[in-house]
This record gives sequence, C-alpha cells and structure tokens, in this order.
Amino acid sequence: MSRATTTTSGNKQQVNTTTDIVPVAVGKGGLAGQVVSHLVGKAVPYAAPWAGAYTLPPLAGFATNAMWGDTALHAGLASAGLGVSGAALAAVTWQVAGGSNKFRRFRRAQATASVAAGMGWLTCATAAGPFGRPMLDLWLLGGGVFAASWNIRQVMRNAHDETEQVEAKGGLAKLAEAIGLEKLKVKAAKGNDKGMVRASIETTGGQTIDEVQAALPKLAAGMHVPPSGVTVTKDPDNAAQGVLNIRVADLLKDGVAFIPPIRLGMLPNEPIPLGLYADGEDFIINPFDADILQHLLVMGVTGAGKSEFARGLLAHFMTRRKVSVMLIDCSKGRQSVGHIKHGLDVFISDMREAKGLLKALPAAIKARGDVLADEGLDQWTPKSSLNAVVVWAEEAADLADFDELDNIARAARSVGIWLVISLQRATWTNVSTDVRANLQASACFGVDEASDAGFCLPDSVTDAGAVPAWGSSRPGYAFATGMGIDQDRWTMEWRSGLTDRRELADLVTAGTSYRDPLDDTTANALGLVYANRKHRGTNRVNTDVSELPPIAQPRRELPEAGPVAELTAEQEEVMAVEIEDAYSEVMGMIPDDPEPDAPYAHLGLDDAMPEDADVEMEFAQREKLPTDQARRLLDEQLHRWAEGNQLTFSPGDLAPVFVAAGRTRQWAQGELPRLVDEGVLRKDGHGQYTIVRSPLVPA
Repeated sequence: MSRATTTTSGNKQQVNTTTDIVPVAVGKGGLAGQVVSHLVGKAVPYAAPWAGAYTLPPLAGFATNAMWGDTALHAGLASAGLGVSGAALAAVTWQVAGGSNKFRRFRRAQATASVAAGMGWLTCATAAGPFGRPMLDLWLLGGGVFAASWNIRQVMRNAHDETEQVEAKGGLAKLAEAIGLEKLKVKAAKGNDKGMVRASIETTGGQTIDEVQAALPKLAAGMHVPPSGVTVTKDPDNAAQGVLNIRVADLLKDGVAFIPPIRLGMLPNEPIPLGLYADGEDFIINPFDADILQHLLVMGVTGAGKSEFARGLLAHFMTRRKVSVMLIDCSKGRQSVGHIKHGLDVFISDMREAKGLLKALPAAIKARGDVLADEGLDQWTPKSSLNAVVVWAEEAADLADFDELDNIARAARSVGIWLVISLQRATWTNVSTDVRANLQASACFGVDEASDAGFCLPDSVTDAGAVPAWGSSRPGYAFATGMGIDQDRWTMEWRSGLTDRRELADLVTAGTSYRDPLDDTTANALGLVYANRKHRGTNRVNTDVSELPPIAQPRRELPEAGPVAELTAEQEEVMAVEIEDAYSEVMGMIPDDPEPDAPYAHLGLDDAMPEDADVEMEFAQREKLPTDQARRLLDEQLHRWAEGNQLTFSPGDLAPVFVAAGRTRQWAQGELPRLVDEGVLRKDGHGQYTIVRSPLVPA
C-alpha cells in the first residue's frame, strides 16, 4: 500500500512516498472468502430465474389445487378460467414487450412463451395437483429450461446493447454494404415475376442518392446484370429516398410482336402502343393528348432500331382520321417505308424538295394559328377543323439551318404540328442547343458511347443509370421520355415491336377509307410546295392504290415517269465523282478576267460607266418597256419556274428579266415585295424567295 507525506523545510515542500507491506491472511475471511464472495456476487443476478421457477409454480399450484381441486366441477371451472386468463396475460405480454430491433423482438417472443408455459402448467396443476406425475416432471424440467433461457438472455444482453437499431440485412442490403453503401437501407424489395425487382431505398449517415447513382456500375457488376439493368430514381419529395429497379432477366430478348391498332379510324390523340417495357407493361405514347405537344428527338446508331420504331409509329397514324403524315428521308429514300408510302400525304427523298417544305412550314404555322384563334382554341384539339400534322425528318440538320429549325419547333407545337427529328448523334454540330431545348420528348436507342446518350435524354434519366450504351447489339431497345409517358417510366427499358412488311402494307391499305386529306388551310399555306409534290398518298378522297408494290414478293417500284433502275451506293459514288470532274473541266475552260486591273473591273452590271473611263466599248441600252409589260415578263418567268417546280430563287436569278425589260436590278427588287404582299411569293432567310403560287393562275 502506498502512502504519501508532505514535509516543509523553509520555503520548500518535500513529498515522501513510502510503501507499506500489508500481509494477506489465508483462511476464513481471507483470499478464499473474497473469491467466494466475488462468485456469489456474480451469481446472484442469475439466481432469480431459478428461484422463481422452482418456488412460484409449486406454491401457486398447491394453492389453486387446494381451493378448487376437491371436486371435478370446481377443478374444471377453475382450469377454464385460468386458461382464459393465461391467454389474455400472454397477449398483454406480447403487446407491451414490443421492440424495433432483433434483440427486443426475441425478448418479446421469450417473455410471451414463458407466460404461456407457466399459465398452462398452473391450469393443469389446479386439476391434477402440482406434485403428482407428470406435473412434477414438467415442473422440474420446464422450470430448468425456463431459468436457463433467461440466464442466456442475460449473458447476451451484457454483450450487446439492446437499444441499438440493428436491421436484418438481406441480399440487396449486403450487396449495398459490399460496394461502400453501408448506410443504405433497402426496404420492401419485391419481384414482379417478370424479371424485375423493385425496392425502396433510403440513405442515412450523410450519404446521398447521388452517391448511390454513382455506384450503380459496381451494383450492376455485383448483381451480374448489364449496366443499364440497374437504375435508381430520386424521390422528388424526399432527397434521402429513391427507388431501385433491377432487371434480373431479359424477357424482351426474343423480340416483341407489333401491336396493331384496336380499331381503324381513331383520332390522333388516342394512345398508341408501340412495344413492351422490361417489366412486361405495354409501352404506350400519346403525344397529341399531352398538355403541351412535345416535339420528338429520335437518336441511335445505324442498326439500333430507329427505322423499325418509325414504321410502327407512322403506320398507327396512317390508320387514323384527322391526321396527315409528312416524311422526309433523303438518305434511305424508299428503303425504310416504301411498302407503306401510300399512307404518307407527303413523302420526300429529294434534297431540294425537302428544303422547300421546311421553308414553307412557317407560313403554314401562321395560317393554322389564325384559324385556331378564330375557332377559340389556344392549341390544336380534334375539335378543330384542321388536321393534326406529323412531320418526320431524317437527318434534319442537312436540310435546314439551326435558326430555321428553331423557329419551326417553337411555333409548331401549339398549332398541332408534331416535329420529329431522327439522327444518329444529336451533337451541337448537328442540332443546336436551342433546337434540342424545343425537342422535349426523346427516344434514345443504342449509342456507341455512354456520353452520347446525354445529347438525347435528360440528365435526370442518365444519372439514374438509364444509358443505352449497347450500340447496335440490342436493336429495338431504348429509353423514352415525354409524349405522355409517366415520368417514373422514363428510366425503364423498352423494346419496339417487330413489324412485318406485308402486315404493315395491308394495315395501311385498310386505313385508306379513314384517312382525311390535308385541310385546305394548311395545303393553301404551303402553296406550290404542296401542290407540286411528287408523291401523293391515298386517303378517303384519293383511293388510287395502283402504285402499291406487290405484297407477295418485293420488287422495285415503278414511278410515273417509267421504270428507273435503282443505283447501288457504289454506282452513285462513281456518278458523283464523274459529275464533279465534269464540273471542274467546264469551269477550267472559262478564261480568267483578261483585265483584272482595269479601272472598270469593280463595276457591277447596274453601275454606270465613269465619264473619265478610257474605254472604247459602247453598249446599246435596251428600250425601257412600260410597267405592265415589264411585270408581264416577270410573271411569265415566275410561272415557268413554278411549272418546273423550281420554287426557290434569289433576286440575281431575275437578271434576264430586267435586262429584257430595259430595267435595272433595283426595279426587280422593288417588284418582289409587291408580289410577297399579293401572296405570290414568300421571303425566306438570306434574301431568298419561294414561289407560293403562279402569278398567272388566279388565287
């Protein structure tokens, strides 16, 4: 035993430490007594269950047997009452002994079982007596088991904190913990028997749903499913919660059958089934029934299934009334939709004709807007006298500039014109950000790079893991947004139906008597671009199907001008090279300006020759025709262009006219605005004009 003393010497204090040796006696009250006392102290807390098990039951059984066991009637009634009381007491024990973790739940079950067993023994002992066989044996054995079970519980309670919130972790929770999301709670995981597992998730401990989304590749690898087979969507009302979807089996891999319309002659704003989701639900769109008509961007590499999707969608529209379909495809031409082209009101494969249609659309949009205003409609509905219009443009970036597409996209949705742009990669060089912002719906098929999906799908979809980075290896699979699709389905894979050429051709033919011709307002506003279109589809007014290709076996179609042999890609390339060579040869034959430094070299055709110019050439000025004759020459030129379907021109193209009329270019440029006001011409961007109608044909 150590002892410290302090002594004072002058101004200093000195601490002396000494150790006293205290002998420990061995014997009564010594070391053995202390050991025994320690063991008794440790054992006393564990003795209570044993004391209770071996004292209370026999005492209670002896008392109840002495009171009611003397006659059979009394014993039976007492046993019945004790049995009911035991059941009630066990129910009360279960109710009050609840718990939120596994330790407390076990305590609840143990306490309820102990009460039920004790009351059961007491009920039997009341009639049979507590010390007879087999009640004595049950007491001795059951009491020991009861006491031992509570001793085990006491030991485990000392090893674990029963207030700790511990959840039993299933397979998904264990996997989440293995990839670093140990604080992630996975609740209510449930399969739909169609290859999909859905679970609610909740983050704790400072983790976020963004971290869960970032770990999706690890989770997909741990589940042995494709990267796009696991998605996590955020709960818009709770930043800590989300929904986990796992596709554990692909039920779409063997293909999806095309879903035909339930009947012919439906309106444009009725649902359109186009395939199946990965969870077995129908993939349905309804663009014309949405609160706002959302233009569609279709993207995917070659072979990803865009054409199959287009055929199925357009075939549905071709069986409906009050809708007109216009398709522009200058890359594949008739290859994709040749078998159903008779259902198209406008089908363009010529680049010049395609550009003319896009330039004419703003005038049609304005005219349709005026009609809707007169009808008291803020946007198109089937109540309008106008048709809904679908304009499907393949590789639209090659057909019009960004400003032109942006203007069309912004103005067309309210007047019932649905613009669909399909291309392989919607990068900023192909579709500007302004145009893409107005294409609020999307259908993204396979892409080669995961980052490419961001050009088509919203960030919320790609962040959730819905990235179709499978290229062309899974044709028809896609993710889609907008078009009336519920937002919680945007991250669900789907596959479009596989179409059959003969089936679609027959379907579109059957819809002939239901298709309405394009309304007069739109047709007149499009002018000669529509009137002179090369392709004229069938409808309830025009039912001529003589140009339809035979369905039994495919063969080349014969246009009106007579049979034309189709060229292969290699032949077209050779012809293009030959044309370029011929152009270069002709341009090379034109001599250079012989006097590039002459004082008059800078003058234009309409400029007067300077008085001091030292030249010997004299030009005879043509006689200036009267205004009515000069305008007649201009009208005749425009009429010839209209008949030849050359509908776009610039003022410089009118040089032969104003020269023949003895006028200057300024005169011709002054006449063009007059023709615009009269509805003969429409001024386009970059100083070009489009002929709307011939000035020699009465309006």
